Amino acid sequence: MQKYVSFASFYSKFMLTSPFSYLSKKAEKRFTFFILFATIFVGFFMIYFDSFLKNDICKNGIISFQLVNNIEDSKAILDSWNLKSKISAGLSLGLDYLFMLLYPVLIAVLIHKLNQKLWGNHSFYNIGVYIIFAQFFTALFDAIENVGLIQLLLGNIDQFWTSLAFYFASIKFVLIFMGIAYIFLNFCYFLILKIIKHE
Repeated sequence: MQKYVSFASFYSKFMLTSPFSYLSKKAEKRFTFFILFATIFVGFFMIYFDSFLKNDICKNGIISFQLVNNIEDSKAILDSWNLKSKISAGLSLGLDYLFMLLYPVLIAVLIHKLNQKLWGNHSFYNIGVYIIFAQFFTALFDAIENVGLIQLLLGNIDQFWTSLAFYFASIKFVLIFMGIAYIFLNFCYFLILKIIKHE
């Protein structure tokens, strides 16, 4: 028993802390709804602007522009856009600086809620906290990526800007995927536990 207590004490010293753990239940609930609403609201305008960017060359809109890795393809996309498309791309990239402050927080707070509910003092909890903090880096990578895209949009056609946008966008999407995958898998596990409990 004493060994178990000492192990628990040792483990608690190395337990990571979620940045949302200092919120009360009520504040956490309000914060989650606010971030969810704000993300959806800004995301709606992002989707609207993106609709003007899609064509046979740029099939996935701004994402196609983000994930181009050579200057020829960047030029092809830029040449495929008319003035309205280029203005929409500029507005989308500008609005993205607001969006990048919202979606990482939404992903992070959802991870936090599932982490608290499912893992508590389990060692797996730390993995969730690592992924929470990783989401905050997506905003930094998104901002750097946008610098490259804006330079290209302004006519500074150079491989450096294309590569800068590509590599930081790629890292950003990997971290976002990790966060969404963690939410999905843990939510499925949560549902399984609920079903087993009610059987």
